[in-house]
Amino acid sequence: MVSEPIALTRAVSPAIAGCELTHLPRVAIDVRKASAQHAEYERVLQDLGCKVRRLTAGSDMPDSVFIEDIAVVLDEVAILTRPGAESRRAESPGVAEALHSYRPLAGIEPPATLDGGDVLVVGRSVYVGCSGRTNSAGVHQMRQLVAPFGYALRPVSVRGCLHLKSAVTAASDETLLINPAWARTEEFSGFDLIDVDPEEAHGANIVRVMNRLLYSAAFPRTRERLERRGFEVAAVDVSEIAKAEGAVTCCSLIFKA
Repeated sequence: MVSEPIALTRAVSPAIAGCELTHLPRVAIDVRKASAQHAEYERVLQDLGCKVRRLTAGSDMPDSVFIEDIAVVLDEVAILTRPGAESRRAESPGVAEALHSYRPLAGIEPPATLDGGDVLVVGRSVYVGCSGRTNSAGVHQMRQLVAPFGYALRPVSVRGCLHLKSAVTAASDETLLINPAWARTEEFSGFDLIDVDPEEAHGANIVRVMNRLLYSAAFPRTRERLERRGFEVAAVDVSEIAKAEGAVTCCSLIFKA
């Protein structure tokens, strides 16, 4: 019997309006609406077969709903990151405490920085985006941490967006969803690539839960491309959360128990 995957989430902070922003203008965020959207996101994860475990969030951690950036969870180990934004480093202890029940822990150490949103794991390959939040020391340390478990790490380019997974994510072990304006397609040779619709630049971010996908309702044209290729896609409205420069993968850490 296969156990249900764990989806570790974190509540929307009452201070989310003070979030870090790099590529988006700051606009008003309705905390109540963002929290309602997050709760629906968690409900859809449950429908897809996850056991959701939510951590609390205080006003001292405005970005903490984006829990993906704080750890990379592999089958063998959970690697605590060292976020590129200093304001986010206080998020780590709570995530470490939650993950300790499931995996041995390792960590990225100074002066390295690495955001989980820059790490794409597909099978035994680990792609790490060289972004404004992840430096070369972070890439080097990540390679050292994953190599003993048989993972091959490949640094890749990121341009025009916050994280690697803003530009490319996995729909399956064979298929990637990509915005070719933000990630170089030649760096992902060997995969079947689905381009986002040209009018949906932010649509390359998708959550994979076993054989099904969770996706933002904001990108219907790209969703149609996925469904034409045979993927089952569940859509959720995360428009308020997106104002904080987050997306669907950012809001959970999904792993086998």
